[in-house]
This record gives sequence, structure tokens and C-alpha cells, in this order.
Amino acid sequence: MSVLLLRLAGPLQAWGASARFVRRTTEPAPTKSGVIGMLAAATGLHRNNDTGLARLASLRFGVRIDQPGTRIRDFHTAHHAVTGKSMPLSERFYLADAVFVAALEGDRALLDECHSALRTPAHPLFLGRRSCPPSLPVELATHDTSLADALQAQPWQAAGWYQRLHRKEHTVALSVLREAQAAEPHAEVLRDQPLSFAAAHRRHALRSVVSTTVDVPNPLAATVGGPAARPVPHHDPFDAITEEAP
Repeated sequence: MSVLLLRLAGPLQAWGASARFVRRTTEPAPTKSGVIGMLAAATGLHRNNDTGLARLASLRFGVRIDQPGTRIRDFHTAHHAVTGKSMPLSERFYLADAVFVAALEGDRALLDECHSALRTPAHPLFLGRRSCPPSLPVELATHDTSLADALQAQPWQAAGWYQRLHRKEHTVALSVLREAQAAEPHAEVLRDQPLSFAAAHRRHALRSVVSTTVDVPNPLAATVGGPAARPVPHHDPFDAITEEAP
């Protein structure tokens, strides 16, 4: 089995699993439907192509929270393009300064196709909403390993300033949300398995998610204030007194 790793980083992200009228929320981490939608855009998949979507949605999904970001709220106003009438005020939530590592496990040929498409996407890529473009290249690498091992081995992708906040820690504990395997216990159920992206009838099924934690090395621990970079010299204040004594 192979795994495609993605880095999802940008000034703003919004991964909504549900929307109620004028209130548009965001989950604390990328959703499978949102990431599969990104792959569909990259490969040029038509919105009504449910067969092609099923091929992408068959990939097993997981995400690691490298930098949780800050949840912010914004208000949107709009006017009807024809009548000029004011539309209802909407409330929208975003994640600011967040970084995630998403993993998709499945057939190597399909993952290589997605990896190539992400480098030269057929349509622009967004982090959940059109107003949230990525600030860094999305694709990382493809590995012949398991989803759990890939999320464990990938170096920490948080921004440098965020890593420096944890420079006293040689390893950092990162939360992982991964799609549960058959009969795996302690799974949370989410309506986040995409069945159709058709505008007239978007449909999602339930999927099970397991929450775990992985420890990854902090690359700045040994270079910024760490013991390897700044060894503390031996100093005894009584040495000078001993040397001057007759």
C-alpha cells in the first residue's frame, strides 16, 4: 500500500462539515470531503462525475495537526447581481495560520496520478473555500508505507516561528485524525464520506475516525537554545580564589 502526503498551509483555511443557513463553521482540521474536492479540482474531474469521485473517495484518509492555528470569525455582506437587493448577513469562521499534513492511502497508480495533477492542477486549489488559497506547494511526496507510519515519519511542517515557541522540547506531540479500519474500536462517526459533488444534490455518507497522537522531532531544539548548540561551560566561582591563594 502507498501513501500520498499533502501539506495544507495558508493564511486562512475553512473546512466545513456542515452549514446552517447564514452560519458557516469550520472543523479544527481538514475534512476528507474537502481534500478529495481538492484532488478532484487538480485532476479536472467534473462535478457531476460520481464514478470518478468514487475512485478518489476510496482512498483512506488521515490528517496530522502540525500547527492548529486560531479560529476567527468574519461577517459577509452581498447584493443580488440583478436586483441589487441586499442579501442576508452571513457569519463565517476560518482557521488562521494553521498547518496540516494530510495523508491518502491507496493504489500507487492513482496516488501518482493525483501527485502529478497537484503539481499542474487543472483548476485552482483552495483550502476549503475559494477565498483560502494555499501559501506553499501542496504536494509533499508519495511513500510505500502505511498511513499511520507515513504520518509518524513526516518531519514537522509547522512554521519556523511556531517551532521556535517549542524550542525547549526535543519532540512535540501532534494530534492525528485517521480513518478507522474495519472493526477498529473507539471511532468517532462523521458525515464526511463524499458520494456526489453535484450542485443539485451533494451527498455524503458516514465514516469512522480514530484520534491518536504521534511524537515527532523538533528540528530547532538542537539549534536554537538547545544543549547541542549552546553547551554550558564549566564555571566555578571559587576557581579564581584558589588560583590567587599563596
